[in-house]
Amino acid sequence: MGMKLSEFKFDLPSSLIALHPTDNRDDSRLMVVHKDTGEIEHKVFKDVVDYFGEDDVFVLNDTKVFPARLYGNKEKTGAKIEVFLLRELNTEMKLWDVLVDPARKIRVGNKLYFGDGELVAEVIDNTTSRGRTIRFLFDGDQEQFYKMIDALGETPLPKEIKRSAEPEDRDRFQTIYAKNIGAVAAPTAGLHFTPQLMKRLELIGIDIAPITLHVGLGTFRPVDVEDLTKHKMDSENYWVEKPTADRVNRALAEKSKICAVGTTAMKTLESSVSANGLLKDNSGWTDKFIFPPYEFKICDALITNFHLPESTLLMMASAFGGYDLIQEAYQTAIKEKYRFFSYGDAMLII
Repeated sequence: MGMKLSEFKFDLPSSLIALHPTDNRDDSRLMVVHKDTGEIEHKVFKDVVDYFGEDDVFVLNDTKVFPARLYGNKEKTGAKIEVFLLRELNTEMKLWDVLVDPARKIRVGNKLYFGDGELVAEVIDNTTSRGRTIRFLFDGDQEQFYKMIDALGETPLPKEIKRSAEPEDRDRFQTIYAKNIGAVAAPTAGLHFTPQLMKRLELIGIDIAPITLHVGLGTFRPVDVEDLTKHKMDSENYWVEKPTADRVNRALAEKSKICAVGTTAMKTLESSVSANGLLKDNSGWTDKFIFPPYEFKICDALITNFHLPESTLLMMASAFGGYDLIQEAYQTAIKEKYRFFSYGDAMLII
């Protein structure tokens, strides 16, 4: 048996879970962890440019978060309900996979009303204890439907950020380069990038190569098995397009640095490696779970936030940086009061 869940336990003071982002995205702190020497440096995020040079490549996840949390009422009783949109199952029929609350009250056949009744859904099926399949009764096309969700929905802040979503979150829980709608959580390493920082990368000659992985709620799902080989990840939808595959493969050939911006970018790259160790353009669903020991095929560097104890994200960071070094880095982060989780500070493992 390899690594165990209990090896990723640590005491995180709840005061270190960031409730709000820094005023300026790129002013968050950056811990730089050198995986070959074990050196740990304390910087500011915009210093990330000092570690890369011309022809290096940053791989970003350009998924876009939609306001997935809807509040509404049940027909007849008018009871208040919450519906969390997980993923669209069928565009034509407007079928969605959702989580509902209070689950025991929301049964197959119920009609649910949102806003002033301008959006109505019908419960079609039960999937898990809180899961349902629902169908929206809506006449418009997909663009109009998303406009409606946008108007009625709330930013899906993870529940560990113990406060209600505010109007500012709509902007801040989204990367500045978000493009393809479909995520229910932001790829958080990307939240630190500003237009100015992107410009600096470009001036240095660092190339930006986008991939898309629609982050699902499974990202936050707790692991509940001690033997990590028995944990099953939720599947997430991803794309790697040809220009990105070509750019990354050129970097591999030229031995330039390739940096994954976030665990979702890293997971996508590692899910799309061809037999000869190159990146291939493809799309599909990945349920890849990366934990130590793991041999990474594509990247030399990873930018990632500070993750919660026992999370699969901490496990991937540990696989990339080395278990002992990342343990040490996290103890240092707690001592130095780095800010954790989605709105927290960042780590560059290089």
